[in-house]
This record gives sequence, C-alpha cells and structure tokens, in this order.
Amino acid sequence: MDRTQLIAELQNLSARLDELGAQARRLNEENRSLRLQQEQLANERSMLLAKNEQARTRVEAMIARLKSLEQHT
Repeated sequence: MDRTQLIAELQNLSARLDELGAQARRLNEENRSLRLQQEQLANERSMLLAKNEQARTRVEAMIARLKSLEQHT
C-alpha cells in the first residue's frame, strides 16, 4: 500500500469515526429522551391509579349511603 492509499484509508477511517461519534450522540440523546418520557408516563400512571382509587372509594361510599337510605325508608 503506498502512501496515498494509506492517507486515503486513514481519511476514510476518520470520517467513519466521525459518523459513529455523531450516531452515538444521537442515540444517547434519544435514550435520555425515552427515559424521561418513561418517567413521565410512570408518574402519570401513578396519578391515574390514585384518582381511580379515590373515585372507587367515593362510589363505594355513595352505594353505602344509598343502601342506608333504602333501609330507613
């Protein structure tokens, strides 16, 4: 391999390393974004479960009051 071919090969390798570095940065950013989205969805799910539990408790209380009223009439 002559010097010109060696330089061309090194330039190709350098360009490839630059591409791989850019791809790694994109993937790291995407990974960070997905982790944040996952955390937000987990928080939202937790809030929805709590609201669901509150609603269930209220409905059960209403049913108990209705049954109580029914027994007193």
